[in-house]
Amino acid sequence: MQKPDPRLTTAKLKKIEDIAARLNIEGLKRAGREMTGPCPVCGGHDRFSINSDMGIFNCRTCGGGDVIRLVELVQGCNFKDALQWLCGDAEVEISAVEMARREERFKREQMKREGEADKYRQYARKRAHAIWQGAVPAKGTMAEDYLRLRGLALPEFPACLRFAPDLPYVKKINKKSVRLHSGPAMVAAIQLPDGRFSALHQTWLDMSQPKGKARIFDPDGNQISAKLYAGPKKSCAIRLHTPQGADTLVMGEGIETTATAWVADATPRAAYWAGVDLGNMAGRQIKEKGKRYSGVPDLGGGADGFVPPAWVKRLIYVMDGDSNPKDTRAKLEAGCRRAMARRPGLVASIVPADMGKDLNDMILEGARHG
Repeated sequence: MQKPDPRLTTAKLKKIEDIAARLNIEGLKRAGREMTGPCPVCGGHDRFSINSDMGIFNCRTCGGGDVIRLVELVQGCNFKDALQWLCGDAEVEISAVEMARREERFKREQMKREGEADKYRQYARKRAHAIWQGAVPAKGTMAEDYLRLRGLALPEFPACLRFAPDLPYVKKINKKSVRLHSGPAMVAAIQLPDGRFSALHQTWLDMSQPKGKARIFDPDGNQISAKLYAGPKKSCAIRLHTPQGADTLVMGEGIETTATAWVADATPRAAYWAGVDLGNMAGRQIKEKGKRYSGVPDLGGGADGFVPPAWVKRLIYVMDGDSNPKDTRAKLEAGCRRAMARRPGLVASIVPADMGKDLNDMILEGARHG
């Protein structure tokens, strides 16, 4: 039996902010417990973050993980090469006492991180739920106007959508909470697999803008996303429509894409849930040599993304065409394969939108030329 590589424990004990510096990841700014900025692989403005307390990173497009996964992502290498980059050559010999000492230290650090992470998740969930409870049903509000502007006359208004008349847009900048905007917002409950509330999706609105979303800027004058989520979203979904007896689930990344498929009645009698972001829909991928995105899911413990409930026999992922097609396709393939591995007998497939557009863009374009 092959002995475990002691470098694995050593690598996971390294501080992720030190590894980020060694990788020359630039443009990160301190925002409370995290550092945020452009992704070193896919760019953007604030889609990438590092949480020093938890020892993890996340990109809304590329996904996330620990220090080893960060090296894999930035260096474009496999697990073995990442371990080599972090710790050098494997030690020829290591005593059982030393191995036990390293493992014990790792367990202590891991318990500390998990405790802090759970404490933060509970705090974030509580704050998000308070916002949710303070919001009103979306029917008859600016949230309905916004959806209509996007060509979405919903057959019924889902209970998961609400409206907050004046919601602050707050971000941590240099360890201080900074209010960058305040105004009306559509909010959506992000639910755990058992249906309980876990997080909140927020979209700030301005009906004078072409697509109805507010223009929000950071202190440096850069326009940032009008959408934020608050609370833990792993393995969760925004459940827009779930008819009785449904056995098919149609899932897009965002509310607008998923609602577009629902309004178009793309698959009659199907449920329509939004996956929040690609990272959640895809989960983590296994790195394959020579490939940046393999499309192969990591089915190891703790690596799961979204997995559909047991009643789903057919899963359809809607692929937006307005982002990196190879990256997006690989992520959705990983998500499909994960779902089929976790739910034997399930059939999963991907339906793409036109290149350069998401599904909602296609519907709006069709309405303008209709």
